[in-house]
Amino acid sequence: MLNKIAIIVFLCKIRFMLQEASLTGFFKIILYIALFYYLFKILSRIFAPILLKTLIKKAESKFGNQNTQQRQTPNKEGEISIDKMPDHKSSNKDVGEYVDYEEVD
Repeated sequence: MLNKIAIIVFLCKIRFMLQEASLTGFFKIILYIALFYYLFKILSRIFAPILLKTLIKKAESKFGNQNTQQRQTPNKEGEISIDKMPDHKSSNKDVGEYVDYEEVD
């Protein structure tokens, strides 16, 4: 919420400065852009590791859930289970017949 307010204030200041069209206004804009850039850089160094840790924990928990689901349905030794039946594609009879060829040197 605070970031949205800061961005709105920043954009309002830029709009006002662009209306002035002076050299000091130009330098103020450059200063604000540089400050915003460095502030974003500092905040990203602080919050990026926290965000990445939470994303990694979520991925690990999803992976762990998948492993536990697979372990819950153990097969007896020598028993075969088929998860998905292959699609039977019928051969097209209109294509023609297969011709065996030999390479000629």
